[in-house]
Amino acid sequence: MLTINNILKEIKDVPVNRLEELYQFVHSLKPIAKNSNTAKKKILSFSGIFSDMNTKDYTDFVNHTKATRVGLFDRKIER
Repeated sequence: MLTINNILKEIKDVPVNRLEELYQFVHSLKPIAKNSNTAKKKILSFSGIFSDMNTKDYTDFVNHTKATRVGLFDRKIER
């Protein structure tokens, strides 16, 4: 069975003048990621969303969100 160690052993024998070519080839095998600019724009669209909320309401919101997360994700799941 082929493992990463087998591949690394082969790679160490690649001549230095071919490393750039090897890097480009390996990079071409990776799955194409979604355009990160789109994700960045979606995330940044929320910036300043709480700016019109007073401090008490914002604190209440943050505390409620933390409590909800603890309730949802910090629990034992029986198998």
